[in-house]
Amino acid sequence: MGVLTLFTALAISGVAAWYSIAGLVAIFASAKVAIIIMGGVLEVGKLVTASWLYRNWYSIPLLLKTYLTTAVVVLMLITSMGIFGFLSKAHLDQTIQMGGTNELQISRLERLIVNEQRTIDDAETVLQQLDMAVQTLIDYDRIRGETGSIATRENQKEERTVLNQAINDAVDTIDQYQEELLPLQKEQINLEAEVGPLKYIAELIYGDNAKDLLDEAVRWVILLIVFVFDP
Repeated sequence: MGVLTLFTALAISGVAAWYSIAGLVAIFASAKVAIIIMGGVLEVGKLVTASWLYRNWYSIPLLLKTYLTTAVVVLMLITSMGIFGFLSKAHLDQTIQMGGTNELQISRLERLIVNEQRTIDDAETVLQQLDMAVQTLIDYDRIRGETGSIATRENQKEERTVLNQAINDAVDTIDQYQEELLPLQKEQINLEAEVGPLKYIAELIYGDNAKDLLDEAVRWVILLIVFVFDP
């Protein structure tokens, strides 16, 4: 049992050291070799100091005990910062690899589609008004003559052509926007599938606002992972 405990402790410490050094390298990317050396030395120093404190806790002076304990705590914070940086970078890399959230692009295209649809609705409303004007003349049996329904319909021809052309142009534009929107929506679905577990965790924490607070939930998960390493 003692060997298993030792192996488990060393495994956790080794993984924590690896994550910490990799995270520190990600934070200070311009000095990779120096950071790797520094991180490795600090990790070893932390473990040795913590072990030495445990073995000599009751026999060392209070001042030395306080200093070394503070040093270990500070080293734990540095390790935690490195682990946090490593896991945060992994999450960001995943998001970038999946093409980002695409929310701004999707929102922009949806807004443009709404504007084009408004153009269609306005044109159709005017066409309905023109039809009502003609129908009113027919209802009053005013078919022929300069002010009859036939002449009125003929006078509306140019305006109707412009309105129908506006509708057709808007429909074509909407089709183009839909073609641009479809792959973005597919990428968004793929991203949501990738972060599905985190999405459920976010919903557990934040409820209906989980979609807007997904990154916040990711940070909490990372903090929980960080918390279990050094202690």
